[in-house]
Amino acid sequence: MAYENSNAALPAPAAHPMAKPGYGKRSAPDQSPPRRDDFDRLPPREAYLASLLDRLCDNAAMDAKTIAKAQPLYGQQAVRSALNELGRAGHLRRVRRRIQPEQGDTGMRWVFHTYWSRTARDDEWWARFLAGDVTSSQTPAEAAPVPEPRTAPAQPAAYVVLAGLGLREPRLALSSADCTALEPLAADWLARGVTPDQLSRILAAGLPERVHAPRAFVRRRLMDKLPPAPAVTAPSRAPRALMECTDCGVPGRPEALPGGLCRACDGREGSADGEPNETRTRVVQARVAEVRAAMHALQGT
Repeated sequence: MAYENSNAALPAPAAHPMAKPGYGKRSAPDQSPPRRDDFDRLPPREAYLASLLDRLCDNAAMDAKTIAKAQPLYGQQAVRSALNELGRAGHLRRVRRRIQPEQGDTGMRWVFHTYWSRTARDDEWWARFLAGDVTSSQTPAEAAPVPEPRTAPAQPAAYVVLAGLGLREPRLALSSADCTALEPLAADWLARGVTPDQLSRILAAGLPERVHAPRAFVRRRLMDKLPPAPAVTAPSRAPRALMECTDCGVPGRPEALPGGLCRACDGREGSADGEPNETRTRVVQARVAEVRAAMHALQGT
C-alpha cells in the first residue's frame, strides 16, 4: 500500500527530539525483524506514522505535538487520532511506572513511557508484558564463557577483619584458628550494619598496655560491645506499573483499557444521560490533571 503523498520523505530519526529522562519511546521485546510491508495492513496515515515511529531510537519523544512537528503531512489532532488507532492495532501502549525515590528525594516518583512494538500485540500480551511475564527470546547467543583460573576461595569478610587486626594493632595478632573461631561473632556485627573498617577500629580502640590473650580479649569485646539489631521495617512494595489511555492519559489496569483506550475515548461510554463523548473526554482530562497534581504534591512532601 502506498502512503498518501509518498513522495514526502520521512524525517531522519537523528533529528527527532529526545524526551526528558523518564519519558519517551521504549521498544517492546521479542519483535520480528523489520520488513518493507510491516504496516501495509494499516490505513495510509497510520502506516506513514508507524514507519516514522518504528525508526525512532529509544527515549525519543512520543507526544503528539513533537511527532506533528517531525513530519510534513499531519497536524497534532491527526497525529493523536493516529496514535489511538495504532494502539487499537496493537503497536503502542502508554505506561506509567512507580519507582523508588532516589537518595535525597521524598515521596513516590513516576516515569512515563510509550512502548512501541513493530509486531502487533493483542491486549492479553500487553497485560502480561506490563505484569513482567514477557521476556525477549531474540537475544543473540553468547559466546561460551572462558574458564577462569582456579583461585583459593575468598574468606568471609568477618574473617578478613579479624586476620587484619594484627596489622593494625600488633597486640591483637590472631592465628588462623583464632580467626575461624571468632568469625561467627564478628559476622553478627557486619550483619547489623557495621562496616569492616568500623569493626576493626572498634576492636583495636583503647587497648590496655599489654594484652596477654588476644583471642579471649577480642571475643569479650565482640560479645560485650555488640550493637543492637536494626529495627524490623515493613518490606517495601514492589514498583507498580499502570497503563495510560493513549488519548487522554487517564491511568488504569490493562483490562480497563482494551486497545490502549479508556471507555470515553474509545466511544464505549454509555449515553443514557445524553452527555456527548467530547464533554466526557474533557471531564476525564480534568480528572487526570487532578491526579497528576496530587502526585506532584506527594513528591514535594
